[in-house]
Amino acid sequence: MTKTSLVAADVTPDVPSPQIKEFPAKEINGWPVLVLTLAGLIAGPVLIVVGAVRGDSGPGLAAALIAAGVLVALAAVVVSSGLVAVAPGEARVIQLLGRYKGTVRTQGLRCVLPFTQKTRISTRIRNHETGIAKVNDADGNPIEIAAVVVWQVEDTAMAQFAVDDFVEFVAFQAETAVRHIAGSYPYDSTEGGQLSLRENADEITGRMSDEIAARVASAGVKIIESRITRLAYAPEIAQAMLRRQQAGAVVAARQRIVEGAVGMVEAALARLDEHDVIDLDEERKAAMVSNLLVVLCGDRDVQPVVNTGSLYQ
Repeated sequence: MTKTSLVAADVTPDVPSPQIKEFPAKEINGWPVLVLTLAGLIAGPVLIVVGAVRGDSGPGLAAALIAAGVLVALAAVVVSSGLVAVAPGEARVIQLLGRYKGTVRTQGLRCVLPFTQKTRISTRIRNHETGIAKVNDADGNPIEIAAVVVWQVEDTAMAQFAVDDFVEFVAFQAETAVRHIAGSYPYDSTEGGQLSLRENADEITGRMSDEIAARVASAGVKIIESRITRLAYAPEIAQAMLRRQQAGAVVAARQRIVEGAVGMVEAALARLDEHDVIDLDEERKAAMVSNLLVVLCGDRDVQPVVNTGSLYQ
């Protein structure tokens, strides 16, 4: 098991194992059944009318025709209750007297057991955007965070029977996972090698996806992707944190400038020694290095001073 899986597993609630999992329902092509049903709905009333009209031919024949017409019409009505149309991107969960009888995923007009309840479950890919949550990061700083979760129903039986409302369940669990991830990592990394929400977005969102997937697995839902859509300090500390970031940027820039200036000074001294341009003692070299560093590291233009005396005055 990977480290990411361990992180997700440690925060996953201990939910009972699902008692029902999806399996295909018994079904047939509905178009022939529809033709027979229409024929029965037409033939039934015709037989009843014929029996009533030909009553003078004998009471037995008339009663038989009327009974046959009633039976044919009732049979057509019963069979028609099993017809169901399944559109692309959806499935139908079949129940008979409270018992799960399977799921129909085949597109088109299908025929299942009569008198069954056919619940529509969308299997299309959906987006859920969490609200802007205000939480404390691992360093205790208040931040605002929001995320979008891309998900899809994978097991229609679990989605229908394991939870009350799988859409609401995904929404609550996604927000819970986002809050937990936001509180587990700092906004900015202050130590080397430490993960942070701002600098390690890809790895953080990967762990967030794993945690959400573990939380909603009991509802038969598959998480395709999750991404942080908003990440910022809370307004009350935003200005202070901005100054800290600016100070860090200035320090980093100064370090780069000093490193470059030292390299340029070293190159200048090496070139002077290599070409014997001038022979400088240690004191003069120190003065030259000081002057070059002032020129190269200063944030303002320097004012040149012309020395009209000797080198040592």
